[in-house]
Amino acid sequence: MTDRYVVFSHGKESGPWGSKIAAMAEIAREEGFTVESVDYAGIDDPASRVTRLLAFCKDLRGSLVLVGSSMGGYVSAAGSSLLQARGLFLLAPALYLPGYEKISPKPASCPTTIVHGWHDDVIPVENSIRFAREQKATLHVLDSDHRLLDQIRAINHFFAYFLFTVDELQ
Repeated sequence: MTDRYVVFSHGKESGPWGSKIAAMAEIAREEGFTVESVDYAGIDDPASRVTRLLAFCKDLRGSLVLVGSSMGGYVSAAGSSLLQARGLFLLAPALYLPGYEKISPKPASCPTTIVHGWHDDVIPVENSIRFAREQKATLHVLDSDHRLLDQIRAINHFFAYFLFTVDELQ
């Protein structure tokens, strides 16, 4: 069996091992994945974060699943094609935001799941609905806000199922 990696990209106001990432990392490890989390501290520019993700992953050999939250969701989607990701799991991804239209990502053609909160006041839920429709992605919209911290158990459930389905395709 080839090496299997889950690489996390955190949001603008978060860090590489925040609550959601730490919880999902345990799920990924239980499923036999090697877990990595990129630190984007001090990098506010989305394009620079994508460059950081590409550099971080350049030596990983095997199956790659990208997971991103908020701006990290944008970064994961943007880097997924160049990294030939086997799966994309996004939490309230920062997609279609004003000022970023020119850098809308062209994601890899791979299984994609999005989790977003109905009460998100940072990234409109409509952006994830649009992305899910365009990419034919699975979309879970929950009774939560942008951070989704009250939904970690549900997110872990969706993530475990997502990893299982990605594994089935390999």
